[in-house]
Amino acid sequence: MPQSSAPDGASHPDTPSPRQALHVNTWNLLLLVPLLMLITPVFNQDSPRLFGMPFFYWYQFAWVPVGVICVALVYLKTRDKQGATKHD
Repeated sequence: MPQSSAPDGASHPDTPSPRQALHVNTWNLLLLVPLLMLITPVFNQDSPRLFGMPFFYWYQFAWVPVGVICVALVYLKTRDKQGATKHD
């Protein structure tokens, strides 16, 4: 089946090229850091306790700010990389 194209053979101006459609940024790898908390053998224990709270719980709570910081850094480093486009 033939592909349709613009009359002059150019692609549609709103269609992103394959290079523009898939944009991988190395900062996005930082989003994998919070997933380290899911390694069960690391936190599958009761001690040490912090203020009477078992390690199992406070370890997971400690990862919350780490995850927030990672997401914030990725957002700040990757926003507006393609340039702001004005919408009329």
